[in-house]
Amino acid sequence: MKNEDMIPCQDLVEDSNNSNNSHFQTILDQYTSRRSFIAKTTSGAMALAFAATVSGCSDDDNDSGTPDTNPTTPPDTTNPDQHAWSDLKARPNKLTFEPVRKNTQNFFSVPEGYELKVLYAVGDPINPAYPEKTDATLASGASYQFRAGDNHDGMSFFGMHPSNKNYAAKESTQGLLVLNHEYLQQAQLHTPEGPITIDGVRPEDQVLREVNAHGVSVIEISKDANTQEVKINLNSKFNRRITAATEMEIHGPARGSDLVKTIFSPDGTLTRGTFANCGNGYTPWGTYLTAEENWSGYFARQANDTRAIAKEEIALSRYGRGGSEARSSQYRWNTPVAELTGDKGLYDRWDISVKGTSALADYRNVMNTCGFIVEIDPFSANTRPVKRTALGRFAHEDCRCSNPIPGQPLAFYMGDDATGEYIYKFVSDAVWDPKDVNGGYTAGDKYMDKGTLYVAKFNDDGTGEWLELSYGKNGLTAANEIYPFAGQDDIVINLRLAADHVGATKMDRPEWVAINPENGEVYVTLTNNGNRGRAYPTDAANPRSYIDFKDSNASNSGNMNGHIIRFSENENNVKATTFAWDIFLFGAEARAASNINLSGLDDLNDFSSPDGMWFDPRGILWIQTDDGQYTDETNCMMLAALPGTVGDGRKALAASTKAEGQETFVGAKLNNDRVRRFLTGPSGCEITGVTITPDYKAIFVNVQHPGGAWPANQSERYSRLGKVPRSATVVITRKDGGAIAGEALEQATA
Repeated sequence: MKNEDMIPCQDLVEDSNNSNNSHFQTILDQYTSRRSFIAKTTSGAMALAFAATVSGCSDDDNDSGTPDTNPTTPPDTTNPDQHAWSDLKARPNKLTFEPVRKNTQNFFSVPEGYELKVLYAVGDPINPAYPEKTDATLASGASYQFRAGDNHDGMSFFGMHPSNKNYAAKESTQGLLVLNHEYLQQAQLHTPEGPITIDGVRPEDQVLREVNAHGVSVIEISKDANTQEVKINLNSKFNRRITAATEMEIHGPARGSDLVKTIFSPDGTLTRGTFANCGNGYTPWGTYLTAEENWSGYFARQANDTRAIAKEEIALSRYGRGGSEARSSQYRWNTPVAELTGDKGLYDRWDISVKGTSALADYRNVMNTCGFIVEIDPFSANTRPVKRTALGRFAHEDCRCSNPIPGQPLAFYMGDDATGEYIYKFVSDAVWDPKDVNGGYTAGDKYMDKGTLYVAKFNDDGTGEWLELSYGKNGLTAANEIYPFAGQDDIVINLRLAADHVGATKMDRPEWVAINPENGEVYVTLTNNGNRGRAYPTDAANPRSYIDFKDSNASNSGNMNGHIIRFSENENNVKATTFAWDIFLFGAEARAASNINLSGLDDLNDFSSPDGMWFDPRGILWIQTDDGQYTDETNCMMLAALPGTVGDGRKALAASTKAEGQETFVGAKLNNDRVRRFLTGPSGCEITGVTITPDYKAIFVNVQHPGGAWPANQSERYSRLGKVPRSATVVITRKDGGAIAGEALEQATA
């Protein structure tokens, strides 16, 4: 029979934080009067009267030959730090590209004078041995080890030295594009067959296709220095897929811990697979960081599963797999009979039930090996990726490294994307040495295995504290009454429980992180929280609760449009344990009341549910949306912004369940010269993942789960392959070959 009840893991926003942190001990009463919920003004959809700017597409055929070898100035390898890109071109002081209007078309819209090319879509082969995917033929599950995965997400570009073939931060004409594949659009992935379950069992070939469609792609690209045309080199030795079946090393405090030992790795040093890969990051030494986000729903647990140690049940509950009732896997990867591979362990590992006499006889601990930041060296295809457990285990949305300063530690900032979860940082013991560029996993061991973990507490006066999460500190000991921690391995594996205990601030779904290259300030997107104002009372850092109108109906209430918080470490020192914060931008409809639209957005820059976010090395902040609340009026989008600094704004009262409103701190209002819409995606999609070449002349963006027939309706190549929608990477360039969003600089020097 056809499977009708599989639920994509991404659609399940986890809410397992039942802690009584001191910051939130009082649950406010729910109010329904006009004084307590401030509704938006002028409800109802507004007519869109404009001619949307939709670019033409160039030929999207991949290059199966040798990459272009146009003469280029050899990159400067004396100081090839990623942040050194910024000396190539100054940040513009205003944005002058034509802003894209809101629209709900099934097209990708970019500014006048720009054009896009669909570069890499679901099922595309990464070497010439495999044919292109079409709607009429179903490629084998095994072949997806050599094809683009599904639901493209976080992404980074790594310039490649033309002769040494290693990381060169300033190289733009050739490099490696590395991107995540987060989860599945099952019906489209299995076209024309469709997803199947027979008597509760999935066909092995379909599960192999799904397992291999997760993870990460590494593809080599070339860019013509004159035309800016970007192609994929299908013959590259660097092209590869890292999937949900790839072997991974476990490094850091959890390596060898009893909590990660399984029948697959009795010594607790290995595991298999990375999946649910959402946001990303990169290191100053030239490696990629992929974030494992909504991973717990992939695992099945049988009813009345017996746990010999009581605290194991506490840990499972805090990560969404607790209770005595049966927990099924969203994709039922635990069910196939291993007829094709002969390896039943590939599927048994998705069931975390106690089945053997000890942890070494089953997979009860395998979930403890998931939910980490995974380091991948794009230039080292023959080595295992590494799970960096020192950075903690949770629903990692993103991971961004501080600006590397020689002789100073590195800090890695991270968000836990679930309702009411926390913001973390890890500070390395080692101090940055530029000689470690191209140091691969050895450099990773140096900077990411030893250091100090912290979780953020935001105070109502605009200050904040970093609370240490080390064994023996702040009550994180074996004497802890709620959860007795056995050591640092236990803390990093059950980091949410440690953060609960120290009193961290529950945030409105912390997602992507961005580091301002100009001043080191840290930005975090808080996508939304429909329970803010009820189960999660408002506070200064999460101040809004209001009724949101959609299609003229008061359909939802809470913080429905999200916001972007930012903070500055005390004395700009990443080792600081205090910081100052404000809210950079509030997502809102332009016509919303002023205590909802606190940032004063207008029709050319209003947005909802900020998600993906990244500073390019010039200091332009790119903001992407993953929205379901404003999609009656506009598709998801990406905006460009030129921020100021923490504290450049004012105090304000936000719409709240509190009759007097919630006091908060708002960044300076930015007009259209400082924030404007750069693109909108096709209907039904999320815009996510962004990176740029170091010359700023090609920007890459991912389109996740589009509706309709995109990209077939906007690309000659994909129209030949079929009409089923596909997630894809697009590359956007200027028709005149200029720098992306760099028009103001060119006008000033003309």
